[in-house]
Amino acid sequence: MNMSTRAFTPNIKIEHVISFSDAVFAFAITLMAISIDIPDLPSDLSQSQLLEKLGDIYPQIEDYIISFAVIAIFWISYHQVFNHIKGSPISMVYLNLLFLLFITLLSLTTSFVINYGSYQISYILYCVVVIVTSSLLVLIWQYATKDHRLVDKNMDPLFIKGTFFLLLSIPIIFGISIIISFIDLAIAQYFWLGLIPFNVLIRYKYKH
Repeated sequence: MNMSTRAFTPNIKIEHVISFSDAVFAFAITLMAISIDIPDLPSDLSQSQLLEKLGDIYPQIEDYIISFAVIAIFWISYHQVFNHIKGSPISMVYLNLLFLLFITLLSLTTSFVINYGSYQISYILYCVVVIVTSSLLVLIWQYATKDHRLVDKNMDPLFIKGTFFLLLSIPIIFGISIIISFIDLAIAQYFWLGLIPFNVLIRYKYKH
């Protein structure tokens, strides 16, 4: 790359990339929270009536907690990746922005699940966004670690491979849950918990 080309190439520090990403994660979680439809309750309700009304929004709270957990997994995975990345070429910045776009779309699809949780299509749409988002994080890790492009030259290849499969477990699990949703939607909505034993197995296999 010659001097004139470098002069017009944006140079964004990696710490600024990470700070901006954290802000987007926080925004996405906030957006999910405000999508919960709190009913306009009359002031003359008895305590039992109030509890009954609050019970009506329990499914929305449940969907929010699940979606919060999924975004939390993405946030943890994101920092597991970027804690090892030492530079931010413009191609990495663009990949990161695309990843963050889908993080915000998670908030939108979460609102569909909260309001239309009994419909399979809303769950499938949510899973597709999760799969694309997690696949982008896999792509970022592959880009950074290929020939140790943006990571320590002495990084253990076993660690690189283990992290790759940990990240890949997310789109695999949610892809399987889409298939399960055609059989039983309720089971599919909790199948993501399979990430826990899957991750334990991968960490054991690729420990170094």
